Amino acid sequence: MAQRFRGFLPVVVDVETGGFNSARDALLEVAAVTLAMDDDGLLRPDQTLAFHIEPFDGANIEQSALDFTGIDLESSERMADPEPMAMTELLQGIRRAVRHSGCTRAVMVGHNAHFDLGFVNAAIDRCEIKRNPFHPFSCFDTATLSGLAFGHTVLAKTCQIAGIEFSNSAAHSAAYDAEKTAELFCLIVNRWQDLGGWPPPLT
Repeated sequence: MAQRFRGFLPVVVDVETGGFNSARDALLEVAAVTLAMDDDGLLRPDQTLAFHIEPFDGANIEQSALDFTGIDLESSERMADPEPMAMTELLQGIRRAVRHSGCTRAVMVGHNAHFDLGFVNAAIDRCEIKRNPFHPFSCFDTATLSGLAFGHTVLAKTCQIAGIEFSNSAAHSAAYDAEKTAELFCLIVNRWQDLGGWPPPLT
């Protein structure tokens, strides 16, 4: 794995939020899927880490965002954790995966990845977590990769084209979307390898 991505472990992340502004809008859900590589050099999803998060003090939450995601903040079944606790556990799990893979750092994979990266980085700053395992600005964007590989950029439609089962009723859960994004990323990377793109030919 370390050789494939220059020492970086791709980690697929999805967030559900109270809006589009990472500085002021609440982070409500976060999920990460770590990846592993088999003996043939093919990627597969490995472990899913997922948390419902209590809005930070003073966080803005747009009703339109709740309507879109279907998140009910008053639900007794939500079982949300304080943001510092959730982010600490999430990042500890990612650091363990990085060490286990022989990599030196994580690189975020997401569908429109800079949106997810912005919210994760903002939460890390709020929680004053000193060791961010992610590269601060580089990421893999499956929306861009999907446009190249399948001619479409919407996650649900791209999964349908790619033959990945996708439930619109389950979508907009961070865990579900992260897992589907992980399947899509692995499919694209593995197909590129099948076409001869990696590993490089022996010389």
